Amino acid sequence: MSAPRQLVVEADGGSRGNPGPAGYGAVVIDQETAQVLAETAEYIGVASNNVAEYRGLIAGLTAVRDLFPDTAVRVRVRMDSKLVVEQMSGRWKIKHPDMKPLAAEAAGILPAASVTYEWIPRAENKHADRLANEAMDAGKRGGQWEPSSSTAALDTPPTARAPEPAGPPGDAAAGAAKVRAAMASARPAQAPAAPVQVGWASAPDLGAPATFVLLRHGETVLTPEKRFSGSGGSDPELSATGRHQAACAAEAFAARGTVQEIVSSPLRRCRETAAAVADRLGLEVRIEEGLRETDFGAWEGLTFAEVRERFGSDLSAWLASPDAAPTGGGESFAEVAERVAATRDRLIAAYAGRTALLVTHVTPIKTLVRLALGAPPESLFRMELAPASVSTVAYYADGNPSLRLLNDTSHLR
Repeated sequence: MSAPRQLVVEADGGSRGNPGPAGYGAVVIDQETAQVLAETAEYIGVASNNVAEYRGLIAGLTAVRDLFPDTAVRVRVRMDSKLVVEQMSGRWKIKHPDMKPLAAEAAGILPAASVTYEWIPRAENKHADRLANEAMDAGKRGGQWEPSSSTAALDTPPTARAPEPAGPPGDAAAGAAKVRAAMASARPAQAPAAPVQVGWASAPDLGAPATFVLLRHGETVLTPEKRFSGSGGSDPELSATGRHQAACAAEAFAARGTVQEIVSSPLRRCRETAAAVADRLGLEVRIEEGLRETDFGAWEGLTFAEVRERFGSDLSAWLASPDAAPTGGGESFAEVAERVAATRDRLIAAYAGRTALLVTHVTPIKTLVRLALGAPPESLFRMELAPASVSTVAYYADGNPSLRLLNDTSHLR
């Protein structure tokens, strides 16, 4: 019995508006020879980014099935959508009603055991990304994508990714990321006579990262009382103290002169904090739903002690598992992580090479830090974030994040 044929599917989707005019692209590649076996793309009308990404996955897997209907295959799916990769791998729940049927359709195209999923940085998914954009361009002209007009094949064929080194803490920082990329690109097909020398000077330039300056909103009347205040409660405004904290942050950012974009949670306390900075810097504020705080359900407005007294067993379950939700239909930390990760990926793509101020809440900031460090969910309970504190994470083109700052309050002193 012959060994299964080894294939790679790279897929992507996009929406100009989210939702807006959308399209997808997918390519099937022979893993051994790097030969492109099939390309497909389609304009799908108005849809969200995630719907378009799932449609790209479905198209790529369908192309494999059509190419090899009677041949055993092993398919490695590579996508820059963390949402699709984590959901199809079974690590994240699928709750959105638009995603469930698409995920089910994708799962039924090929035997589950023959398909694996791998997240890659957007820079490594250029072929499928270009196909998706060609499809959207064709839709804008009132037509559909045609293979004869594609330029996606001009992209460099994929190569095997370098294994992650077992280096010391901090390996994902800029310099180490450059060295790792240099080692991957410098590795020859055959062993050289002498070891390849790779140093800081010879490392390739990954370019400026997408840098997220994470500003927690200023205090509200609930903050000093340590009450649960999420996205399902009263949506309080900043207190006098909170407004002073926002003004201090605005002055500090004006002095540094590094912030180029401002993005805010839709909740009032964040919008007010963001507005103080935006007024000082002369920038616009973009509202991002994915940056909202956790919905704490029936716990909104209560202190920790009050929740323990009224909902003791639910609180214990919540503290023990990221999949447990607060009483009354709140969000679990796993659900928040899924939402925040998808938001992070969109913003990295939107602000590559730029510095964006993200005005948000305790849980989203802690989640971004946790994901950047690859830390377990319980690390959320081991971080302290003061009101109006600043943390910073940079995201490099090879997909590696670097935590630069955590809970800085020097601007408030």
